[in-house]
Amino acid sequence: MAYDGLSDFISALDKRNGLIRIKTFCDPVLEITEITDRITKSGGKALLFENTGKEFPVLINAFGSDDRMAMAIGRKNLDDAGAEIEAIFKTATSGGGSFKSKISAIPALFKMASVLTKKSKRKGICQQVVHMTPDLGILPVLKCWPYDGGNFITLPMVHTIHPETGSPNVGMYRMQVLDKNTTGMHWQRHKTGANHYEAWKKAGRRMPVTVALGGDPVYTYSATAPLPENISEYLLAGFLRNKRVNLVRCITNELYVPSDTDIIIEGYVDPSEELVWEGPFGDHTGFYSLADWYPRLHVTCITHSARAVYPATIVGIPPQEDAWLAKATEKIFLAPIKMAMQPEIEDFHMPDAGIAHNLAIVRIRKSYPGQGMKVLSSLFGAGQMMFTKYLIVVSGDIDIRNYLDVARHLFENVDLARDLLFCRGPLDVLDHSSDAFSFGGKAGIDATVKHKEETAAGKSSEKGTGIKADGDYDLEEGSSIVSINSDLIGSGIPIVIISVASPDDPSSILKAKEQCRRKGDSFKGCVIVAVDAAVDTRDYHTVAWQVLGNTDPQRDHEYLSPHTLFLDGTIKARKGAGFPRRWPNVVCSSPETILAIDNKWDSLGAGPFISSPSGRYLSLERAGDEEIII
Repeated sequence: MAYDGLSDFISALDKRNGLIRIKTFCDPVLEITEITDRITKSGGKALLFENTGKEFPVLINAFGSDDRMAMAIGRKNLDDAGAEIEAIFKTATSGGGSFKSKISAIPALFKMASVLTKKSKRKGICQQVVHMTPDLGILPVLKCWPYDGGNFITLPMVHTIHPETGSPNVGMYRMQVLDKNTTGMHWQRHKTGANHYEAWKKAGRRMPVTVALGGDPVYTYSATAPLPENISEYLLAGFLRNKRVNLVRCITNELYVPSDTDIIIEGYVDPSEELVWEGPFGDHTGFYSLADWYPRLHVTCITHSARAVYPATIVGIPPQEDAWLAKATEKIFLAPIKMAMQPEIEDFHMPDAGIAHNLAIVRIRKSYPGQGMKVLSSLFGAGQMMFTKYLIVVSGDIDIRNYLDVARHLFENVDLARDLLFCRGPLDVLDHSSDAFSFGGKAGIDATVKHKEETAAGKSSEKGTGIKADGDYDLEEGSSIVSINSDLIGSGIPIVIISVASPDDPSSILKAKEQCRRKGDSFKGCVIVAVDAAVDTRDYHTVAWQVLGNTDPQRDHEYLSPHTLFLDGTIKARKGAGFPRRWPNVVCSSPETILAIDNKWDSLGAGPFISSPSGRYLSLERAGDEEIII
């Protein structure tokens, strides 16, 4: 199903009882974020803030459920889109066959051709109102978190074009509002927008850039999709909505945008200009991304439809709305991954705690020895999978979205001394744990069921049974270990989680390792995971998020014995520890904002009171250290 702008999608949400309209004034500075964070993490509805102090209402959490994500891509459920794409891939790539089978492929291929974009010479709905003296102040742009560098446009579809090939791209790069007609443009070094920028810089010419907001929600999803550079985001959008995307030319530059988008921001980037300081920003990692130098966008025109709605999202400590965008990607791109890269792949999953690029779990159909390691090696160099920090490959009848089952399967099929692959490679630029920017360690785990050739040397029978599965542990006097959780051992999972004291003492983790080493028999066959004392060792989601975010797998692992692995998931930027980079703070609302929304809650009409999720994480905030980004 295709939607004619966000107002049409909002009407559909209303009919499905999937929307809360909030008429009470809510400030785009911090308040909308705090309300949305409560609703999103409690599995609530989409939110339409109708009183923002600006002309435009704000739609947020529009994608934050399986049902709404499926609605956004025009399907009854997410599986439908994946099945359709797989069928077309099989039809388009099958070789040989009879004349009859080739004829039967035509409808599927014709469907793909029928959703190619179409350019119109007329003005679009998005150009019903034109502001030739642009002022970004008319938009209800959010300041999401207290230490953000400013207000950020968080759902921009950024249109660029290559100066030589003419190849267009639509990417999603946050934009910090600098003044009424300029913004930062946060396209990271690995993104197509940055590649286009470098090409315009080499050509010595001003780069046209246009930002679209809203429209059919499938446009927003397509702008986040991991497509190859030569595949149009609007081809994917047209396929998903079963209707071609009509494009119109911008007023002040030569770029084309969908006719039915809500708001258009036209402009240019001058590659000869000095870069601007952009950030920090409370990011999807759950930490503030570090401020850095990025290009400046000059706004030349703002247009919008007569019924325009301003779309926004927030990111921060997972899960957030982007988790459902990732779910859609898992379903839609499974078939291309299988057919273009690894035909043995049956399923893949990116857990919320891994924020997409920190952890991926892949299930394969295994038929020969070494296949697990082959898949690990291949995926670490494939497309956007190259940013994955931890990659687990399993085989057999296992539900990779049941984490306890995955953990049991892992330890049943992994020899810690044999089946782990440590290497180095490119990382997402938002990763803060590596010694070098966007480059660091990775860990692959071959948890596939092993063939006899792979176990010729035998597998250790050591199990973590020397410590009771009741959390009871005799801590030494003066111990740097504050608490220990061994409950998972009772579930057949030899993982022990410890918390370590003195975050500003660089020797605390060394002391903890030595204590565990001295208790070697107790930890035989275990993986010991260390977190900071402020982390609740029984909150497994938070432990996973912290460890995945705070580790360089190659640097932070140590074998205390051949089959006992220690993983240091603590903060590395302790005073005197010599960590070469700045360390970001966690993303939380301020106590003042939390109290303000507590007092306002009953007037919102958002249902029963929901406590602030930030209340769980304020103890993780650190202050008073000049090396901490806040």
